[in-house]
Amino acid sequence: MKPLLAMLKASIGPLIIVGVIATIWIFRDELSGGKPVTESSTPASKDGSADTQTVLEISAQARRNLGLVSAPARPQDYWRSVTIPGVVADRPGLSDRSVTSPAVGIVTQVHAFPGDMIRPGDALFSLRLFSEYLQNTQTQLFKANRETEIIQEQIDRLGDAVSTGAVSRSKMIELRADMSRQHAIIQSSRQDLLTRGLRPEQIDRVQQQGEFVSTIEVAAPPALTAQAASGDAPAKLVRLASSVTGSEPSLVAYEVQELNVEMGQQVQAGQLLAKLSNHQSLYVVGHAFKREASFLEDAARENRDVGIEFTEDDNADWPEIDQTFHIRHLANSVDPDSRTFDFFIPLSNQSHAYSKLDKQFLVWRFRPGQRVRIRVPVEQLENVYVLPSEAVVREGPEAYVFRQNGDLFKRLSVHILHEDRTHIVVANDGSIPRSSYLAQSSAASLNRVLKSQTASGAQPGMHVHADGTVHAAH
Repeated sequence: MKPLLAMLKASIGPLIIVGVIATIWIFRDELSGGKPVTESSTPASKDGSADTQTVLEISAQARRNLGLVSAPARPQDYWRSVTIPGVVADRPGLSDRSVTSPAVGIVTQVHAFPGDMIRPGDALFSLRLFSEYLQNTQTQLFKANRETEIIQEQIDRLGDAVSTGAVSRSKMIELRADMSRQHAIIQSSRQDLLTRGLRPEQIDRVQQQGEFVSTIEVAAPPALTAQAASGDAPAKLVRLASSVTGSEPSLVAYEVQELNVEMGQQVQAGQLLAKLSNHQSLYVVGHAFKREASFLEDAARENRDVGIEFTEDDNADWPEIDQTFHIRHLANSVDPDSRTFDFFIPLSNQSHAYSKLDKQFLVWRFRPGQRVRIRVPVEQLENVYVLPSEAVVREGPEAYVFRQNGDLFKRLSVHILHEDRTHIVVANDGSIPRSSYLAQSSAASLNRVLKSQTASGAQPGMHVHADGTVHAAH
């Protein structure tokens, strides 16, 4: 009996401790003064719902506020490109023309000034001639013409005498040879005066009447013929559209760019008088590094289309550019300062013409010095989706697009193959179902709305059936 009592006494202490612990566990909520913590109210459950919810609801009004449009996703081929900076520049031999003095003289009048538009043949300067050579040429032309008249009279007078034998035939042969020499002098003198700037009617008066020209007008040069962009097409006149309304182009027009002489200034033969410009035919000059040479060489050899983005270009006031751009040639020298080499793309310019104070003026769309971005294709990606950059949103390593079904938008995870400033190329790996309509913009806004709806606990597209069952969006 005594051992039993001893065992009871020894076990009372641990039983009391166990009872106290059990009582504290049972009444832990009342003792702590808090509310029971349920799984649905924990932040973990909210995070879990955010991970699983991928559908959001956007009303038609909200879509209009976002400017949101959708388009069918269709696989296509896409050329991956590299962007190279460039600049618009004059095309040597076509854009600028120099006007020089045909003879020694003094500038007596200036007919056109910087900024004026002129046509080929329009007067630029009036020169009073001081050229002894030009005066001698006019004298020679008049004398040769008079000699031909005298020789012709002798031939007519001696013609009958030669036929009767009164005059030897050698005399007639000598007269005809002298006539040929005079005709050669007349022809060469006329051509020389034409090149000196005299008009044909002025030369006729010199030849027939001896009215020597002491003042000449220096006119704008005739229109050049220019090869097309590739250099292989037939020659054609460089023309200028008088407006942007689709009217027929008029003959080439020049703009006076610079005057190099003043009134009363004496000029020598061949001296520069003025510079004229016509920016109809230009170059886009790209500045590439040596590591990009292979890309450019392939694009030039295969005649691939090149994309050009013109900075500071207001498209609203101009028609659409109806031109395909190709690289014409690559420079074979490297700039020692920038360590870049140039490549050249022909560009056809557009212009406005307006009248003011009885004069016409030109406004060109593209101006030398204007900066551009050139997209050169380097690799073809086949069977991919090409989307605007605003159609894709990133979250860490993930990238998403949104598929539309009525007012519901489902977020889809995609794999990005390539992206640039304007487009993103997505792999066609089954993540986007065929015939899907994808949001083309505002992907970042849709992703924020999805997070907001998830945080509020509202399930988009919830509806109750007639039997009382509740379903989410299908």
